Amino acid sequence: MRQCGPTPRLEAFRVLDRVSVMPHDFNSRLALSRHSTDRNGVARMRPELFNELWEDDATRVIVLWKGRARMVANALVLMSPSEMNAAGLGLEASSDALRLYLGESLEGAPGEAAGTSFVAVVLSDEQAQALQAPEENWSDLRLIAPVLTDRDAGLFTQALALANWHLSYGHSPKSGAATQPDQAGWIRTSPVDGAQVFPRTDPAIIVMITDHDDRLLLGNNALWEPNRFSLLAGYVEPGESLEAAVIREVFEESGVTVVDPVYLGSQPWPFPASLMLGFHAKLAPGFDAADLTPDGEEILAVKWFTRDELRASTETIILPGPVSIARAMIEHWLGEKLDQDVTWLGLR
Repeated sequence: MRQCGPTPRLEAFRVLDRVSVMPHDFNSRLALSRHSTDRNGVARMRPELFNELWEDDATRVIVLWKGRARMVANALVLMSPSEMNAAGLGLEASSDALRLYLGESLEGAPGEAAGTSFVAVVLSDEQAQALQAPEENWSDLRLIAPVLTDRDAGLFTQALALANWHLSYGHSPKSGAATQPDQAGWIRTSPVDGAQVFPRTDPAIIVMITDHDDRLLLGNNALWEPNRFSLLAGYVEPGESLEAAVIREVFEESGVTVVDPVYLGSQPWPFPASLMLGFHAKLAPGFDAADLTPDGEEILAVKWFTRDELRASTETIILPGPVSIARAMIEHWLGEKLDQDVTWLGLR
C-alpha cells in the first residue's frame, strides 16, 4: 500500500510552487488560478496507477456530474475508494468509468496527510442518483469558486477542464475511430493506429483598455441585456501572437486602436476549455477616444468610464461576477473591490 506523506519531490515542489504562484494584488483576485497541489505528471505514466490508488483508502475522490461537483458547507466532498464502492457505484479499479488523476496535496489538512492523492470520477445519471445527494449539493464552479479553499478551487477547476475535454474528444481527429482514456486520463489513444490526442486549451485574450485620461472602456455583448458591460475579449487565432490578438480583437469589436499590450495575469475558464489571458493596453497616441465603432454584431455598444462614473453606475449597469478575470481586472484598474455581487454565468 502506498504511504502518504512528504517526499523529497514534494518538498522541492513546495518551494517551486511558492515562488511561481506568489500572489500580488492582481493575481490574488483570480479565484480559478489558485491551487495547492502537485499535479505529478510523472505518476500518470504508471499503467497500474489507478489500481494502486484504489487499494489505498487514503486516496480522495472528487465526483463530477453534469459539470458540477458534490459540495457540503462550501467544500468539496472527498470520498475514499471504500466509500465509493460502499455507495454501490461500481467504481473498482477495473471499472470503465472515466477517472482522472489530479495529483497530490502539498500540505496536510484535517484527516489528510501531505502527499494525499486525488482522483476525479465523472458519474453517469444513474451513478449520481446512487449517491442520493440533494440537488443543492451539486455546485457550479462559477458560483462556488470565490468561497473555496485554494486546494478545492484548483482541484475542481482542473477536474472540470479535463472532464470537458474528454466529452469533446471521444474520437480520433485522424481516423474518426473511438478513442480510449490513457495515462490516468491525460491522453486519449486511438486503438486503430495508436494516435494520441492530448488535452486542448483555447487561449483567449481579455483587455483592460484605458485612454489618455485613464478612463476604462467597457462593451455590451449582443447576447447580454443592454445594461450589462464587461471588458473586450476574443480568441487567439492560429499563427497569432497574444499581443497581435489584443490589437486585432479590440479594433474589430470597437474600432479602437490600442498600443503597448502588457500582460497582467491569466485564469483558466473551463467552460468548456478556455485560458483567459489578461492584458492592459492603451489608446494609441493621436486616436480620438470619442471615435468608437462597435461592430454591431458581437458588440452593440462601447463606453468609456471614469472611476467615479463606474462607482456611480453600479446600480444601473451589471458588471462581471466575482469569479471572472474581467471583474478582477476592473477592480485592479479601479483600485478597490466592488460591492456588486453578480453571479451570472457568462462573463469571463
